[in-house]
Amino acid sequence: MKKIFLIFKNKKIMYKLKDDIVQKIIDCEVQRQEDGLEMIASENYVSKEVMMACSNVFTNKYSEGYVGKRYYGGQENVDQIELLAQQRALKIFNLDENVWHVNVQALSGGPANLAVYLGVLNPGDTILSMDLSAGGHLSHGHKLNGSGIYYNIISYGVKKDDYLIDYDDIEQKALKYKPSLILAGFSAYPREIDWNMFNKIANKVQEKYGYKPILMADIAHIAGLIAGGVSSSPFPYFDIITSTTHKTLRGPRGGIIFCKKEFQKNIDRGVFPGIQGGPHENIIVAKAVAFGEILNSDFKKYTENVIQNAKTFAYELQKLGWNIITGGTDNHIVLMDITTKNNKETGLGGKIAEENLDNIGISCNKNVLPFDNRKPMDPSGIRFGTSAITSRGLGQNEIISIAQIIDQSLSNINNPDKLIKLKREIKNICSKFPLNY
Repeated sequence: MKKIFLIFKNKKIMYKLKDDIVQKIIDCEVQRQEDGLEMIASENYVSKEVMMACSNVFTNKYSEGYVGKRYYGGQENVDQIELLAQQRALKIFNLDENVWHVNVQALSGGPANLAVYLGVLNPGDTILSMDLSAGGHLSHGHKLNGSGIYYNIISYGVKKDDYLIDYDDIEQKALKYKPSLILAGFSAYPREIDWNMFNKIANKVQEKYGYKPILMADIAHIAGLIAGGVSSSPFPYFDIITSTTHKTLRGPRGGIIFCKKEFQKNIDRGVFPGIQGGPHENIIVAKAVAFGEILNSDFKKYTENVIQNAKTFAYELQKLGWNIITGGTDNHIVLMDITTKNNKETGLGGKIAEENLDNIGISCNKNVLPFDNRKPMDPSGIRFGTSAITSRGLGQNEIISIAQIIDQSLSNINNPDKLIKLKREIKNICSKFPLNY
Protein backbone atom coordinates (compact mmCIF):
# COMPACT_ATOMS: atom_id res chain seq x y z
CA MET A 1 0.00 0.00 0.00
CA LYS A 2 1.32 3.46 -0.89
CA LYS A 3 2.46 5.48 2.12
CA ILE A 4 1.86 9.21 2.07
CA PHE A 5 3.89 11.57 4.24
CA LEU A 6 3.94 15.29 4.93
CA ILE A 7 7.41 16.70 5.62
CA PHE A 8 7.77 19.45 8.24
CA LYS A 9 11.36 20.56 8.83
CA ASN A 10 12.66 17.23 7.51
CA LYS A 11 10.26 15.33 9.76
CA LYS A 12 8.06 12.82 7.99
CA ILE A 13 4.40 13.17 8.83
CA MET A 14 2.38 13.17 5.61
CA TYR A 15 2.71 14.77 2.16
CA LYS A 16 4.61 18.03 1.63
CA LEU A 17 2.25 20.60 0.18
CA LYS A 18 2.88 22.01 -3.29
CA ASP A 19 1.29 25.25 -2.08
CA ASP A 20 4.45 26.93 -0.82
CA ILE A 21 2.57 29.75 0.89
CA VAL A 22 0.48 27.41 3.03
CA GLN A 23 3.42 25.08 3.64
CA LYS A 24 5.50 28.00 4.94
CA ILE A 25 2.79 28.93 7.44
CA ILE A 26 2.56 25.32 8.58
CA ASP A 27 6.32 25.17 9.01
CA CYS A 28 6.20 28.33 11.11
CA GLU A 29 3.56 26.81 13.34
CA VAL A 30 5.62 23.65 13.74
CA GLN A 31 8.55 25.80 14.83
CA ARG A 32 6.36 27.80 17.23
CA GLN A 33 5.11 24.62 18.87
CA GLU A 34 8.60 23.14 18.92
CA ASP A 35 10.20 26.17 20.61
CA GLY A 36 7.40 27.09 23.03
CA LEU A 37 5.37 25.59 25.86
CA GLU A 38 1.65 25.00 25.31
CA MET A 39 -0.06 25.82 28.61
CA ILE A 40 -3.53 26.66 27.34
CA ALA A 41 -5.79 24.34 29.32
CA SER A 42 -7.94 23.54 26.26
CA GLU A 43 -5.04 22.20 24.21
CA ASN A 44 -2.88 19.10 23.99
CA TYR A 45 -0.50 17.33 21.62
CA VAL A 46 -1.87 14.38 19.66
CA SER A 47 0.29 11.43 18.72
CA LYS A 48 1.72 11.07 15.24
CA GLU A 49 -0.81 8.28 14.64
CA VAL A 50 -3.77 10.51 15.52
CA MET A 51 -2.40 13.35 13.38
CA MET A 52 -1.98 11.06 10.39
CA ALA A 53 -5.43 9.56 10.96
CA CYS A 54 -6.99 13.02 10.54
CA SER A 55 -5.90 12.97 6.91
CA ASN A 56 -7.28 9.90 5.15
CA VAL A 57 -9.59 8.91 2.30
CA PHE A 58 -12.66 9.09 4.53
CA THR A 59 -12.46 12.86 4.02
CA ASN A 60 -13.91 12.12 0.56
CA LYS A 61 -17.03 10.46 1.94
CA TYR A 62 -20.36 12.10 2.71
CA SER A 63 -22.28 10.04 5.25
CA GLU A 64 -25.51 11.64 6.40
CA GLY A 65 -27.34 9.41 8.83
CA TYR A 66 -26.21 6.66 11.18
CA VAL A 67 -24.91 3.11 11.02
CA GLY A 68 -27.19 1.05 8.77
CA LYS A 69 -29.36 4.07 8.05
CA ARG A 70 -27.43 6.31 5.65
CA TYR A 71 -28.81 8.57 2.92
CA TYR A 72 -26.02 7.71 0.46
CA GLY A 73 -24.48 4.51 -0.82
CA GLY A 74 -20.99 3.11 -0.34
CA GLN A 75 -21.11 3.29 3.47
CA GLU A 76 -19.95 -0.19 4.56
CA ASN A 77 -16.52 1.04 5.69
CA VAL A 78 -17.93 4.22 7.18
CA ASP A 79 -20.24 2.11 9.32
CA GLN A 80 -17.35 -0.05 10.48
CA ILE A 81 -15.18 2.85 11.61
CA GLU A 82 -18.06 4.60 13.34
CA LEU A 83 -19.02 1.41 15.20
CA LEU A 84 -15.40 0.94 16.26
CA ALA A 85 -15.19 4.51 17.57
CA GLN A 86 -18.42 4.00 19.53
CA GLN A 87 -17.27 0.71 21.03
CA ARG A 88 -13.93 2.16 22.11
CA ALA A 89 -15.54 5.33 23.50
CA LEU A 90 -17.80 3.27 25.74
CA LYS A 91 -14.91 1.08 26.81
CA ILE A 92 -12.58 3.87 27.91
CA PHE A 93 -15.23 4.95 30.44
CA ASN A 94 -16.21 1.35 31.35
CA LEU A 95 -19.80 1.86 30.22
CA ASP A 96 -22.33 -0.91 29.62
CA GLU A 97 -23.48 -0.77 25.98
CA ASN A 98 -26.90 -2.01 27.10
CA VAL A 99 -27.33 1.07 29.29
CA TRP A 100 -25.37 3.76 27.44
CA HIS A 101 -25.33 5.08 23.88
CA VAL A 102 -22.61 7.26 22.37
CA ASN A 103 -22.79 9.60 19.39
CA VAL A 104 -19.35 10.21 17.86
CA GLN A 105 -20.51 12.52 15.05
CA ALA A 106 -20.60 15.83 16.95
CA LEU A 107 -18.15 18.25 15.36
CA SER A 108 -16.94 19.80 18.62
CA GLY A 109 -17.92 20.49 22.22
CA GLY A 110 -20.10 23.56 21.66
CA PRO A 111 -22.10 21.92 18.86
CA ALA A 112 -22.44 18.78 21.01
CA ASN A 113 -24.05 20.85 23.76
CA LEU A 114 -26.38 22.60 21.33
CA ALA A 115 -27.38 19.23 19.87
CA VAL A 116 -28.35 18.03 23.35
CA TYR A 117 -30.51 21.08 24.03
CA LEU A 118 -32.18 20.75 20.65
CA GLY A 119 -32.74 17.04 21.16
CA VAL A 120 -34.25 17.01 24.64
CA LEU A 121 -35.64 20.52 25.20
CA ASN A 122 -38.10 22.93 23.65
CA PRO A 123 -37.18 26.56 22.88
CA GLY A 124 -37.69 28.64 26.00
CA ASP A 125 -37.17 25.77 28.43
CA THR A 126 -35.17 26.57 31.53
CA ILE A 127 -31.55 25.44 31.94
CA LEU A 128 -29.71 25.82 35.24
CA SER A 129 -25.98 26.11 34.50
CA MET A 130 -22.69 27.61 35.69
CA ASP A 131 -22.16 31.26 34.85
CA LEU A 132 -19.29 32.02 32.47
CA SER A 133 -17.69 34.40 34.96
CA ALA A 134 -17.64 31.65 37.59
CA GLY A 135 -15.95 29.16 35.27
CA GLY A 136 -18.72 27.97 32.94
CA HIS A 137 -18.61 27.87 29.14
CA LEU A 138 -20.11 30.01 26.38
CA SER A 139 -22.31 27.11 25.30
CA HIS A 140 -23.77 26.85 28.82
CA GLY A 141 -26.00 29.85 28.30
CA HIS A 142 -24.05 32.98 27.42
CA LYS A 143 -26.43 35.58 26.01
CA LEU A 144 -24.55 35.77 22.69
CA ASN A 145 -24.47 31.99 22.24
CA GLY A 146 -27.34 29.98 20.77
CA SER A 147 -27.85 28.39 24.19
CA GLY A 148 -28.57 31.79 25.71
CA ILE A 149 -30.64 33.02 22.78
CA TYR A 150 -33.09 30.12 22.55
CA TYR A 151 -33.34 28.93 26.17
CA ASN A 152 -34.13 30.49 29.52
CA ILE A 153 -30.83 30.37 31.37
CA ILE A 154 -30.61 30.55 35.15
CA SER A 155 -27.01 30.75 36.30
CA TYR A 156 -25.31 29.56 39.45
CA GLY A 157 -21.82 30.44 40.60
CA VAL A 158 -19.22 30.08 43.32
CA LYS A 159 -18.91 31.37 46.88
CA LYS A 160 -17.02 34.60 47.52
CA ASP A 161 -15.04 33.24 50.45
CA ASP A 162 -13.41 30.25 48.72
CA TYR A 163 -14.50 30.36 45.04
CA LEU A 164 -15.95 26.84 45.29
CA ILE A 165 -19.27 25.88 43.68
CA ASP A 166 -22.21 27.10 45.76
CA TYR A 167 -24.39 23.99 45.96
CA ASP A 168 -26.87 25.73 48.28
CA ASP A 169 -27.41 28.36 45.60
CA ILE A 170 -27.95 25.62 42.99
CA GLU A 171 -30.53 23.91 45.18
CA GLN A 172 -32.42 27.12 45.91
CA LYS A 173 -32.54 28.08 42.24
CA ALA A 174 -33.54 24.58 41.14
CA LEU A 175 -36.47 24.59 43.56
CA LYS A 176 -37.46 28.14 42.59
CA TYR A 177 -37.14 28.05 38.80
CA LYS A 178 -37.98 24.39 38.07
CA PRO A 179 -35.38 23.82 35.32
CA SER A 180 -35.97 21.24 32.62
CA LEU A 181 -32.22 20.55 32.59
CA ILE A 182 -29.46 21.02 35.15
CA LEU A 183 -25.99 21.34 33.64
CA ALA A 184 -22.75 20.66 35.50
CA GLY A 185 -19.37 21.29 33.96
CA PHE A 186 -16.88 24.04 33.39
CA SER A 187 -14.25 25.72 31.28
CA ALA A 188 -12.25 27.29 34.10
CA TYR A 189 -12.83 25.62 37.47
CA PRO A 190 -9.84 23.95 39.15
CA ARG A 191 -11.63 21.70 41.64
CA GLU A 192 -13.56 18.43 41.70
CA ILE A 193 -17.32 18.55 41.18
CA ASP A 194 -19.63 16.74 43.59
CA TRP A 195 -21.64 14.98 40.90
CA ASN A 196 -23.89 13.22 43.40
CA MET A 197 -24.89 16.58 44.91
CA PHE A 198 -26.43 17.51 41.56
CA ASN A 199 -28.33 14.24 41.61
CA LYS A 200 -29.61 14.96 45.12
CA ILE A 201 -30.75 18.41 44.05
CA ALA A 202 -32.60 16.94 41.05
CA ASN A 203 -34.26 14.45 43.41
CA LYS A 204 -35.46 17.31 45.60
CA VAL A 205 -37.03 18.95 42.57
CA GLN A 206 -38.77 15.66 41.85
CA GLU A 207 -40.04 15.40 45.43
CA LYS A 208 -41.50 18.91 45.25
CA TYR A 209 -42.81 19.06 41.66
CA GLY A 210 -43.23 15.44 40.54
CA TYR A 211 -40.62 15.48 37.77
CA LYS A 212 -36.85 15.10 37.73
CA PRO A 213 -34.78 17.53 35.66
CA ILE A 214 -32.48 15.99 33.07
CA LEU A 215 -28.93 15.92 34.41
CA MET A 216 -26.28 16.88 31.87
CA ALA A 217 -22.51 17.02 32.47
CA ASP A 218 -20.02 18.75 30.19
CA ILE A 219 -16.69 17.02 30.90
CA ALA A 220 -14.76 18.50 27.97
CA HIS A 221 -11.85 19.54 30.16
CA ILE A 222 -11.61 16.51 32.41
CA ALA A 223 -12.77 13.62 30.19
CA GLY A 224 -9.25 12.22 29.97
CA LEU A 225 -8.77 12.52 33.72
CA ILE A 226 -12.02 10.61 34.26
CA ALA A 227 -11.00 7.97 31.71
CA GLY A 228 -7.67 7.66 33.53
CA GLY A 229 -9.46 7.09 36.82
CA VAL A 230 -7.93 10.11 38.57
CA SER A 231 -11.02 12.35 38.63
CA SER A 232 -14.52 11.56 39.88
CA SER A 233 -17.07 10.51 37.28
CA PRO A 234 -20.57 11.84 36.56
CA PHE A 235 -21.66 8.65 34.78
CA PRO A 236 -23.22 7.00 37.86
CA TYR A 237 -25.50 10.00 38.41
CA PHE A 238 -26.13 11.80 35.10
CA ASP A 239 -28.33 11.18 32.06
CA ILE A 240 -26.25 12.89 29.36
CA ILE A 241 -22.53 13.63 29.20
CA THR A 242 -20.84 15.70 26.51
CA SER A 243 -17.15 16.21 25.82
CA THR A 244 -14.61 17.34 23.32
CA THR A 245 -12.21 14.67 22.09
CA HIS A 246 -9.16 16.92 22.28
CA LYS A 247 -7.97 18.44 25.59
CA THR A 248 -7.21 15.70 28.14
CA LEU A 249 -8.37 12.86 25.84
CA ARG A 250 -5.49 13.70 23.45
CA GLY A 251 -7.61 13.10 20.37
CA PRO A 252 -8.48 15.19 17.30
CA ARG A 253 -10.54 18.34 17.59
CA GLY A 254 -14.08 17.03 17.81
CA GLY A 255 -17.05 16.29 20.05
CA ILE A 256 -18.80 13.30 21.58
CA ILE A 257 -22.09 12.73 23.42
CA PHE A 258 -22.93 9.90 25.84
CA CYS A 259 -26.50 9.33 26.95
CA LYS A 260 -28.69 6.79 28.66
CA LYS A 261 -30.43 4.59 26.08
CA GLU A 262 -33.75 6.31 26.74
CA PHE A 263 -32.34 9.51 25.25
CA GLN A 264 -30.63 7.91 22.24
CA LYS A 265 -33.26 8.78 19.65
CA ASN A 266 -33.51 12.41 20.74
CA ILE A 267 -29.74 12.92 21.00
CA ASP A 268 -29.01 11.39 17.61
CA ARG A 269 -31.78 13.48 16.09
CA GLY A 270 -30.36 16.58 17.77
CA VAL A 271 -27.00 16.00 16.07
CA PHE A 272 -28.42 14.94 12.71
CA PRO A 273 -30.48 16.42 11.21
CA GLY A 274 -30.73 18.87 14.12
CA ILE A 275 -27.54 20.90 13.82
CA GLN A 276 -25.46 19.26 11.11
CA GLY A 277 -25.53 17.19 7.95
CA GLY A 278 -22.80 14.74 7.08
CA PRO A 279 -20.25 14.02 9.83
CA HIS A 280 -16.50 14.44 9.35
CA GLU A 281 -15.70 10.74 8.97
CA ASN A 282 -11.95 11.33 8.64
CA ILE A 283 -12.02 12.86 12.14
CA ILE A 284 -14.09 9.96 13.44
CA VAL A 285 -11.24 7.73 12.22
CA ALA A 286 -8.84 9.81 14.32
CA LYS A 287 -11.20 9.61 17.29
CA ALA A 288 -11.14 5.81 17.04
CA VAL A 289 -7.33 5.85 16.95
CA ALA A 290 -7.14 8.16 19.99
CA PHE A 291 -9.57 6.00 21.98
CA GLY A 292 -7.51 2.95 21.04
CA GLU A 293 -4.38 4.66 22.38
CA ILE A 294 -6.10 5.24 25.72
CA LEU A 295 -7.04 1.56 25.91
CA ASN A 296 -3.60 0.32 24.91
CA SER A 297 -1.28 2.61 26.88
CA ASP A 298 -0.55 3.52 30.48
CA PHE A 299 -3.03 6.36 30.25
CA LYS A 300 -3.67 6.33 33.99
CA LYS A 301 -0.02 7.19 34.63
CA TYR A 302 -0.22 10.06 32.17
CA THR A 303 -3.30 11.52 33.90
CA GLU A 304 -1.68 11.12 37.32
CA ASN A 305 1.29 13.12 36.04
CA VAL A 306 -1.00 15.81 34.60
CA ILE A 307 -2.57 16.42 38.00
CA GLN A 308 0.70 16.19 39.91
CA ASN A 309 2.28 18.72 37.55
CA ALA A 310 -0.69 21.07 38.02
CA LYS A 311 -0.55 20.79 41.81
CA THR A 312 3.19 21.45 41.83
CA PHE A 313 2.77 24.39 39.46
CA ALA A 314 0.07 25.98 41.64
CA TYR A 315 2.14 25.43 44.79
CA GLU A 316 5.28 26.96 43.30
CA LEU A 317 3.41 30.05 42.07
CA GLN A 318 1.90 30.49 45.51
CA LYS A 319 5.36 30.26 47.08
CA LEU A 320 6.41 33.09 44.78
CA GLY A 321 3.59 35.28 46.10
CA TRP A 322 0.89 34.86 43.45
CA ASN A 323 -2.77 34.38 44.31
CA ILE A 324 -4.02 31.02 43.01
CA ILE A 325 -7.82 30.83 42.83
CA THR A 326 -9.22 28.29 45.35
CA GLY A 327 -5.70 27.88 46.70
CA GLY A 328 -4.73 25.08 44.31
CA THR A 329 -6.19 22.56 41.88
CA ASP A 330 -7.63 19.06 41.64
CA ASN A 331 -7.30 18.79 37.87
CA HIS A 332 -5.11 20.21 35.08
CA ILE A 333 -6.29 23.81 35.44
CA VAL A 334 -4.51 26.51 37.42
CA LEU A 335 -6.17 29.93 37.69
CA MET A 336 -3.93 32.82 38.75
CA ASP A 337 -4.86 36.36 39.73
CA ILE A 338 -2.15 38.48 38.13
CA THR A 339 -3.37 41.81 39.52
CA THR A 340 -1.76 41.19 42.94
CA LYS A 341 1.44 39.60 44.18
CA ASN A 342 2.25 39.27 47.87
CA ASN A 343 -1.00 41.19 48.44
CA LYS A 344 0.34 44.20 46.52
CA GLU A 345 -1.05 45.62 43.27
CA THR A 346 1.02 44.65 40.22
CA GLY A 347 -0.58 47.04 37.76
CA LEU A 348 -1.02 44.09 35.38
CA GLY A 349 -4.11 42.95 33.53
CA GLY A 350 -4.71 39.65 31.80
CA LYS A 351 -4.18 41.03 28.30
CA ILE A 352 -0.66 42.33 28.97
CA ALA A 353 0.26 39.24 31.01
CA GLU A 354 -0.85 36.89 28.23
CA GLU A 355 1.12 38.84 25.61
CA ASN A 356 4.18 38.99 27.86
CA LEU A 357 4.23 35.23 28.41
CA ASP A 358 3.51 34.54 24.75
CA ASN A 359 6.54 36.63 23.81
CA ILE A 360 8.87 34.43 25.88
CA GLY A 361 7.36 31.21 24.51
CA ILE A 362 4.60 30.28 26.96
CA SER A 363 1.08 30.06 25.50
CA CYS A 364 -1.71 30.63 28.02
CA ASN A 365 -4.90 32.66 28.04
CA LYS A 366 -6.29 35.65 29.89
CA ASN A 367 -9.33 34.59 31.92
CA VAL A 368 -12.15 36.25 33.81
CA LEU A 369 -12.06 35.38 37.51
CA PRO A 370 -15.12 35.00 39.76
CA PHE A 371 -16.43 38.42 40.83
CA ASP A 372 -13.95 40.08 38.45
CA ASN A 373 -14.30 43.84 38.17
CA ARG A 374 -12.20 44.08 35.00
CA LYS A 375 -13.41 43.74 31.41
CA PRO A 376 -13.44 40.28 29.72
CA MET A 377 -10.83 41.32 27.14
CA ASP A 378 -8.48 42.44 29.90
CA PRO A 379 -9.54 40.49 32.98
CA SER A 380 -7.75 39.84 36.26
CA GLY A 381 -6.71 36.28 35.60
CA ILE A 382 -4.60 33.90 33.59
CA ARG A 383 -5.60 30.29 32.99
CA PHE A 384 -2.90 27.65 32.71
CA GLY A 385 -3.13 23.93 31.95
CA THR A 386 -0.64 21.08 32.27
CA SER A 387 -2.06 18.50 29.85
CA ALA A 388 0.08 19.41 26.83
CA ILE A 389 3.40 19.88 28.61
CA THR A 390 2.83 16.55 30.40
CA SER A 391 2.23 14.87 27.03
CA ARG A 392 5.54 16.33 25.94
CA GLY A 393 7.28 14.68 28.90
CA LEU A 394 7.91 17.56 31.29
CA GLY A 395 7.97 16.66 34.99
CA GLN A 396 8.36 18.17 38.42
CA ASN A 397 11.79 19.77 37.91
CA GLU A 398 10.70 21.51 34.71
CA ILE A 399 7.43 22.62 36.32
CA ILE A 400 9.32 24.35 39.12
CA SER A 401 11.56 26.11 36.58
CA ILE A 402 8.56 27.22 34.52
CA ALA A 403 6.84 28.72 37.56
CA GLN A 404 10.00 30.68 38.35
CA ILE A 405 10.32 31.87 34.73
CA ILE A 406 6.69 33.03 34.71
CA ASP A 407 7.26 34.91 37.95
CA GLN A 408 10.38 36.60 36.56
CA SER A 409 8.68 37.41 33.28
CA LEU A 410 5.68 39.09 34.90
CA SER A 411 7.96 40.88 37.38
CA ASN A 412 10.23 42.23 34.61
CA ILE A 413 7.66 43.13 32.01
CA ASN A 414 9.52 46.33 31.03
CA ASN A 415 12.97 44.73 30.94
CA PRO A 416 13.54 43.49 27.36
CA ASP A 417 17.01 42.08 28.08
CA LYS A 418 15.62 39.97 30.91
CA LEU A 419 12.74 38.75 28.74
CA ILE A 420 15.12 37.72 25.94
CA LYS A 421 17.07 35.66 28.47
CA LEU A 422 13.86 34.02 29.75
CA LYS A 423 12.82 33.17 26.19
CA ARG A 424 16.14 31.37 25.72
CA GLU A 425 15.48 29.43 28.91
CA ILE A 426 12.08 28.31 27.64
CA LYS A 427 13.57 27.28 24.30
CA ASN A 428 16.25 25.31 26.13
CA ILE A 429 13.62 23.43 28.12
CA CYS A 430 11.69 22.69 24.94
CA SER A 431 14.81 21.38 23.18
CA LYS A 432 15.04 18.63 25.79
CA PHE A 433 11.46 17.49 25.04
CA PRO A 434 11.04 17.63 21.25
CA LEU A 435 7.67 17.05 19.65
CA ASN A 436 7.43 13.44 18.55
CA TYR A 437 6.46 14.21 14.95
